[in-house]
Amino acid sequence: MSDLTIDPQAVPSGDGCAECLADGGWWVHLRRCAACGHIGCCDDSLGRHATAHFRETGHRVIQSFEPGEDWFWDYVDETMIDGPALAPPMSHPDDQPAPGPRGRVPLNWRQILQGR
Repeated sequence: MSDLTIDPQAVPSGDGCAECLADGGWWVHLRRCAACGHIGCCDDSLGRHATAHFRETGHRVIQSFEPGEDWFWDYVDETMIDGPALAPPMSHPDDQPAPGPRGRVPLNWRQILQGR
């Protein structure tokens, strides 16, 4: 589908999922595209925007954008891989909650996710 392009110089597109922020949504956890820096929400989130970004662009490698996590995932091989240090920041701000963003996450978010 695509090569294993990782650009260590690509900076994150922001502090949260680009699509969720644009459409007023919320996310569970964040993922960073290792090719271009796009920040999308994980597959546990309603939007699943990180996976959608992979499908739209062919950018196959993501890294967690959660504090304290540095793992990489290859969508094509469906496996964890090793990757280089990426341009900072390495995660969303420590004071940003997960799920997030603050003020948009419904109190019944767990029930919403279970019902999809």
